[in-house]
Amino acid sequence: MTESSQHTPKPQVDVSGGDDNKSARRGAIFIGIVLVGYIVYLVVTGQMGQFWAAMASVQAPWLAAACFCMFLYLFFGIVAYAIAVWLDPNSPVGIRDLISVEASGIFFGNLTPMMMGSTPAQIYRLTKAGQNVGEAGATQFTRFIVYQFGLVAWGAILLLARMPFFAERYGDMTLLCVFSFGGHCCILLGIFAVALMPKTVTRVAHCIINWLERMGVSATKIEGWRTFVDGEIYSFSEKFKLSAGHFSSMLLTVVITMLQLAFFYLVPYFLMLAFGQYDVDFFSVMAASAFVQLLSSAVPLPGGTGGAEGGFALFLGHFFGTAATAGYLLWRLITFIAPTILAAPLLGLKSAHNESIHARWDRMMCKLGRTPQKPSASVKAHPTSQVTVDPNQHAQKTAVASKPARKTYVRQTGDGIRVSPAALNKKKRP
Repeated sequence: MTESSQHTPKPQVDVSGGDDNKSARRGAIFIGIVLVGYIVYLVVTGQMGQFWAAMASVQAPWLAAACFCMFLYLFFGIVAYAIAVWLDPNSPVGIRDLISVEASGIFFGNLTPMMMGSTPAQIYRLTKAGQNVGEAGATQFTRFIVYQFGLVAWGAILLLARMPFFAERYGDMTLLCVFSFGGHCCILLGIFAVALMPKTVTRVAHCIINWLERMGVSATKIEGWRTFVDGEIYSFSEKFKLSAGHFSSMLLTVVITMLQLAFFYLVPYFLMLAFGQYDVDFFSVMAASAFVQLLSSAVPLPGGTGGAEGGFALFLGHFFGTAATAGYLLWRLITFIAPTILAAPLLGLKSAHNESIHARWDRMMCKLGRTPQKPSASVKAHPTSQVTVDPNQHAQKTAVASKPARKTYVRQTGDGIRVSPAALNKKKRP
């Protein structure tokens, strides 16, 4: 098992101050500026009266349905993480920890260009929940792979289904979505390369680091990068292969991610119904929403600001008709502003126990009269789940774990590691 699989006391997350509070203040300032900018835009363009008239006609049930779709988007994100954590029978990460992980991704992703702050923040939260850095990075990047796969899969489906319609209506502007879709495909292929070809990626990374060293980068940074590359790339690859080995769980995660994105794409559709636009095409709205996300994710501004506005006006505005401005503000409020504000108080949420999700699931299965899956079977089927950087520690832990099962150890080395003559002979072979 991995190092974090031992039942050690869970590190505590300091929520009384520090970087989280500073980021929350910066996020509140940014969101406030965005809201003020929207209001100023309405006043300057003379659309304030039109906006209030459209808002007065909003049908609350459909508006609630749009909010519920966003809630399901967040919920399925937590469930996808829970499946990844469930694969480790002794993982210390709990449900509250996973809520904090998802909230960190939303909060820091929305407030950084191209959501670059999402992954580091989520890895940090996983380490605070008890995982080591390598395992947390592997868990996060495995989740990131599945999410990227969902984006690419939905993009391919919707582009094929509705590209003729949008190409006829918008012409060459639709090529922006094609280029953005290609960018996501390249990202996905790059991550798969790290997961499936770690040796090649490590060599390429060392070549780049050596080139930077010759360019005069400080020795401290060079050494840190080399340590990271040597340890984390293989750790990520092993963890991903372990997760991929659980084919049914990985397939379930893909399905959940596809559902998650589908509910996100449905938010504009229910907003259109809320404004009385009942003659809109369901699938075309989903395609337009996917195109908007592809554009906004390529804009190097927090929350895709600029790309979201332009994409909405280009692909979704005509569906709303005269309520386009009000529809955009509600859409931005539901999918960006409100989740960011609501995620802030959840950043420091932590589970109060060390019991794994797998153990809690097994206990629930026992209460329902079903036979739970034994953790030992999972461990034996995936011996590559050992994630460590120090080869000496790896040898010591392997020897200690193997001691009860193999009683043929007849020799002890100076550093306390028991080995067998067969093992020594094996090591001497070229």
